[in-house]
Order: sequence, then structure tokens, then C-alpha cells
Amino acid sequence: MANKPTAFDSNAAAPRGSGIFGLPFAPEESRIVLIPVPFEATTSYGGGTARGPRAILQASRQVDLYDHETGKPYEAGIAMLRESSLIKKLNAEGKRAAKPVIAAGGAHDRKLMKSAEAVNAACEKMNTFVKSETKKWLAKGKLVGVVGGDHSTPFGAIEAHAEQYKNLGILHFDAHADLREAYEGFAWSHASILQNVAARIPKITKIVQVGVRDYCEEEAARIRDSNGRIETFFMPDLYQRKFAGAPWSSIAHEIAARLPENVYITFDIDGLDQPLCPHTGTPVPGGLQFYEATAVISAVARSGRKIVGFDLNEVAPGPRGDEWDANVGARMLYKLIGYAAMSQD
Repeated sequence: MANKPTAFDSNAAAPRGSGIFGLPFAPEESRIVLIPVPFEATTSYGGGTARGPRAILQASRQVDLYDHETGKPYEAGIAMLRESSLIKKLNAEGKRAAKPVIAAGGAHDRKLMKSAEAVNAACEKMNTFVKSETKKWLAKGKLVGVVGGDHSTPFGAIEAHAEQYKNLGILHFDAHADLREAYEGFAWSHASILQNVAARIPKITKIVQVGVRDYCEEEAARIRDSNGRIETFFMPDLYQRKFAGAPWSSIAHEIAARLPENVYITFDIDGLDQPLCPHTGTPVPGGLQFYEATAVISAVARSGRKIVGFDLNEVAPGPRGDEWDANVGARMLYKLIGYAAMSQD
């Protein structure tokens, strides 16, 4: 457990050049270590999520550190690593190779398939980097989070956590099911992340999805045929229950009860309602309100389950530097950190 520096004033404005949330902690002295992954090679609609980690870092300095629900998670120490030059290089290469494939709506001929293979290779190197970094910090006893980037970025972190923790389940917030098979020819597409988790990480015992409202027939069949391993709380159903008078607190506890002892949270910001993330790559109306989402996370933390890791992805700043998306993202990140720390204490 890191100690709060005596010179640090949590009530003051963030000092110039300070770290995430205006904090002075180095990774080695922090309980929570965040890995930024500025990568969006497979983004198939709107872009900009590669700028998400830096935008969240900047916006986080405006977040007040005393949280009404989780107290003072900053005292444990929170640090974000520097963005990797390797990831930036892979992102540039991957985006360049992906552009003609996305424009064509998929890899339909030999030339496009070759381009898709180049994207897949870049994604595999990104996965290797993220897994290696996650394992490194887990071995040091840290609580590790990933800040994307598009939703392809946390696969390596999820794999590392599955190797570290037995009986691990995934709590997945998203507007989309992300269960497509190699969407547009990209094996590691942002639209295929949960399919890759389900197919490639057998140690994951349960996947619980919340907020899904935009999905295809293939994904519906995959959920139905999973024998309960994938359980989806579709947003239209949740709203119908609310309209009928069901309290959200009981819904949140029901969701938490579906999860095993150890929980990894993967949070796509488009799981929230579109006004909260207007510049995310694939926005969909009718999503979760901010405190509906955090109530589910709270229910997990208060149920005795352990939140052992997390990621936040698909946050994209506006084209003119608009910071609203990053403002919301930074506050959701602080909630994830707070509840994860609370669940382990």
C-alpha cells in the first residue's frame, strides 16, 4: 500500500505535470497501475479512440478525489504508465493496412486478405505487449487496469488475469455484444473481443453482458448456444423492467449474482447513453445512465466478490478537442478504481 505524500494536498488544484487524477505517485509505489493502449487499428466506424488515454489523463486532473461512494481510493496510489512508442507504431501500421479493407466492407479478395493479415499481425503484437505488461505488474501485487484504445486492446490483460485468478468471470458493459467472428476479416477486431475471450480463454467461466442493444443474428445465436456461459442483460429488457416498476437496485444485485468469485470488468464507454459519449466510435442511443452503471459495479463490490482487474475503452475526444467524452471517461475510471479497491479490502 502506497503512502500519501505529506506535501500532496488532495483539496488543491492538480499541479502542472502531475500524473493521472493530478496525483504524484510513481507506478512502483502505487497499488493501482494503469496501462494506456493508444491503439485503434480495427475501428470500423468513427475513430479517435487512440487519443483516448491521453485525453482521459488530461481530463482526470479535474476530478475531485473524495468520492461519495468509495471514499479516498487515491490514497492507495494510482499511476498511469507512459504511452508505449511500440503501440503507437503498431497503431499507425495497423490503421494504414486496415483502411482499404474497411472501405471495401471486408477482406473480399486476395489483396484485401493480405492487408487484413497485416492488421492481424499488428494486433497480435499489441496483445503480446499488453499481456506482458499486465503480468509484470500483477507479479508485483498491483491492481492493473487498461485504458484504451478501441475494444480490441484488453485481450492480453484479460488473458493475463485468467492465468492469475481461478474462477474468473467477465462483467462486460457495452452497447454491442462483440461476439462476431473475425469482423471484416480482422481476427482481433474490436467487434470480436468477447468472442475471442470466449473461444481462446477457456478458464473464463462466465461472461455477463450489460447494456447490449445493437447486435447481429450470429451473436444472438452465440449467446443462445453458450449453455449459460454467456448471459446478456439486453438494454430494452432492462428498460421494460424499469417501466414496470422494478427497482434498479434489485436489477443490479441480480446481475452481480450471476458472476463467480473473481470478476474482471471490461467497460466499453458506448454502454452508456449516447449523450455521455457523443464521439465514441459506434454510439447507440438508449444506453445506461452513469449511476445505473456504477450501481451494478457497486453491487459486485458489495456482494463479496473481488474485482481483480478492469479496462475502460472506446473513449474518443471530439474533433475540435472537446473534452466531454474524456471527462465522463475519467470519472468512470475513478469509479472502477474505487470499487475494485473496495472489493479487495
